[in-house]
Amino acid sequence: MSKVRLGCETYTWQMPGEQYKGRLEHIMEVCAKAGFNGIEPETSFLQHLEDPILMKDALEESGLELAVLCVVEDWLHPKETEEEHRRAQQWIEFLGHFPETILLLVQMPQQDRTNLAERQQNCIDCCNAFARRAAEKNIIVSKHPNSPSGSVFRTAADYEVLIDGLDQQAIGYCPDLGHIAKGDMDPMEVIKQYREWVNLVHYKDIYSDGRWAPTGDGEIDFVEITRYLVDSGYEGWIIMEDECDRAITDPDGLTLDDGQYIDRHLRPLL
Repeated sequence: MSKVRLGCETYTWQMPGEQYKGRLEHIMEVCAKAGFNGIEPETSFLQHLEDPILMKDALEESGLELAVLCVVEDWLHPKETEEEHRRAQQWIEFLGHFPETILLLVQMPQQDRTNLAERQQNCIDCCNAFARRAAEKNIIVSKHPNSPSGSVFRTAADYEVLIDGLDQQAIGYCPDLGHIAKGDMDPMEVIKQYREWVNLVHYKDIYSDGRWAPTGDGEIDFVEITRYLVDSGYEGWIIMEDECDRAITDPDGLTLDDGQYIDRHLRPLL
C-alpha cells in the first residue's frame, strides 16, 4: 500500500470572501466527511487556533492531521521585513508543536512582473532565509509557485530560476498542477523534471481556456499523475484545492464532491 496521503486546502473557503475565517473547525468537519486524511490551512484561517493546544484539540475532534501550514507573504525586498520576520518566527514556533507538518511558502502575487529578475531574487533570498531557520528546528519546508499575471514564478523559465536559486538543503518544491498548466506547461513533465525536489503536491483542475474547473472536469490527468507519483516512490501529501466558481457559493458541497471523485479515481491507486 502506498504511503501517499490526501489532504485538503482551505482556499476553497476563501473564494466566498472572509466569512469562513476563524471557522476552521467547520472546514475540518467537512474535510473529514469528504474522506481526507489531513488539512492545509492558510494562516489567516487559524485565528483562535493559533493556540497550539486548541489546534491539537480541534484536529483530534475532526480526526485530521495538520498536513501543511500555508504561509503567504509579499517578500518584495532583499531581506524579510521586520513584520515578515516576526510572523515567520511565530509560525516556526507554532510548528514546533506539530513536528510532522510541512511549512509551505507562497508569495502574494503583485500587479505586474516589472523588475522581474530583482523581484525573483528577493523572493528566493527571503524564502531561503525563512527556510533555513525552520530547518534548524527540523521543520520540512516547501515552496509553491503560482500563476496570476503578477506572479514572478509562472513560466518554465521562471521555474528554472526558482529551483536553481532555492537552498535545496532547506526547502523543497511543491508543484501545483493547475498553476503549472496555467503557466503553459505540462504538469507531468514539470513533476518529472523536478521530481528529486518534490516534497508536497497540490492538485487543482483547469479548463483548456484557463478557467479553474471542478476536480475531474478539466484537462488535468490526475489518474496518470497519481500513478506516476506512486510508481516513483513519492510518499508525501497530495493536497486538493478546488477554485472553480462553485466554491464562491458552495465550498462545502464542492469539497464533498471532490471527496467522491477521489474515492472513485485516486484512492484505488494508493
